[in-house]
Amino acid sequence: MRCFKYKEDRWPVFLFMLMFALDLTVFFYASELWMLVGWMLLGIAPKTCICSFGHHHQHLNTFYQPFLNRLIEIPYGFLTGLTSHAWFLHHVVGHHMNFLDQSKDESRWMRKSGRTMGEIEYSTEVTVTAYPRAASVGKRYPEQMRTFVLMGLLQLALLGLMFSYNWLNALFVFLIPMVISVYMTAWHTWFHHAGLDTQDVNEASFNCVNKMYNVVTGNLGYHTAHHERGGLHWSLLPAYHDTIKDKIPARLIRTTFFTRRRDHKAA
Repeated sequence: MRCFKYKEDRWPVFLFMLMFALDLTVFFYASELWMLVGWMLLGIAPKTCICSFGHHHQHLNTFYQPFLNRLIEIPYGFLTGLTSHAWFLHHVVGHHMNFLDQSKDESRWMRKSGRTMGEIEYSTEVTVTAYPRAASVGKRYPEQMRTFVLMGLLQLALLGLMFSYNWLNALFVFLIPMVISVYMTAWHTWFHHAGLDTQDVNEASFNCVNKMYNVVTGNLGYHTAHHERGGLHWSLLPAYHDTIKDKIPARLIRTTFFTRRRDHKAA
């Protein structure tokens, strides 16, 4: 019986489950505060990268079997702070449908005044509103909303069990990193669209063709391609980007993603 839809997902899933196993090991065996803080700090960057793949998973589920898809979303929730169908509602049928309209975009970067939010303002707002906005979108998708709620309750119950077992370890291994991961993911997405007010999908995203960036984010740097073909598997995005890159303004294709900080300032 085939499990993976794409063989390219095998190594990422193995590495992410290894990360979750290490989280559990620290949770059960760490006995000093410095161990907990050290592991929390070490995990911030990889968990933010894992969030990219959790995002890919909710655009196109990793497994053929629905049970396996729901099962993997539990460790994804603990690693990234984004539970089952949170990405789907907020992002797939939210942001992807509305990113050209800043009055509706669930990840909107524009203030009501029409000015562009700064990185911290945007990241904070998206973090705080992530779940309420996902729930709001869910009103239009009752079946997915049901899964979102039930899986969210399961995630909370498991987290509650961890707190009842060892509240300090649960705080530093799971809860605080979950919140940080959502914030870091929101901060990261500011670089994809902020300041690009347009109705042309080819001019609405910054792209990064840096190889290492795309290795750790699952080719999320090919962002225009991702918005044109949201259901396309992440491994196929570079090839699709090559077919549309001539339509993308050169200023929106970068080799070093975070140099955008110098090129764009909030108004």
